[in-house]
Amino acid sequence: MMMVLWLRREEEVRELGRRVSILVVDDDAAIRKTLSRILEKEGYLVEAVESGAKAIEVSNESFFNIALIDIRLPDMEGTKLLENLKRTEPKMVKIIVTGYPSLKNVVEAVNKGADGYVLKPFDAGELLVMIEEHLKRQREMMKYSDEKVAEYIETRVKEIELEKQKRRVH
Repeated sequence: MMMVLWLRREEEVRELGRRVSILVVDDDAAIRKTLSRILEKEGYLVEAVESGAKAIEVSNESFFNIALIDIRLPDMEGTKLLENLKRTEPKMVKIIVTGYPSLKNVVEAVNKGADGYVLKPFDAGELLVMIEEHLKRQREMMKYSDEKVAEYIETRVKEIELEKQKRRVH
């Protein structure tokens, strides 16, 4: 039974033949280390960086399914990073992690593209559930996108075949 559960979990952390990758952006080394350990234990690939500039750099080099972003970074506000990632990586799920909760921060984060908001100190179990829910939605959106592309191609092939048939007749 344990082997079956492990295999199922292993399938859940794989997307399109590769493991799900998560970007952790926090200036606190202890938070980066803690989040990395929790996520890696669950089978995720994790890249942890200390600044917004570094997050932009690594996100330009690699695809991440999810970014966990501290709202206060040494070189920019997390909301500024959200805006940047929303433009360059629209499919990436972006979750703000903060020890400075306020209604203003929540509203600004959501308006600038945050998909979720987690308060420090965070509960690891709740964070993992949130990540899984976002990954499930991401998978559904990708499946929907793939189906739409396939539908378009199928329709376009039929149109081309009809055009060819009309040309033969004339």
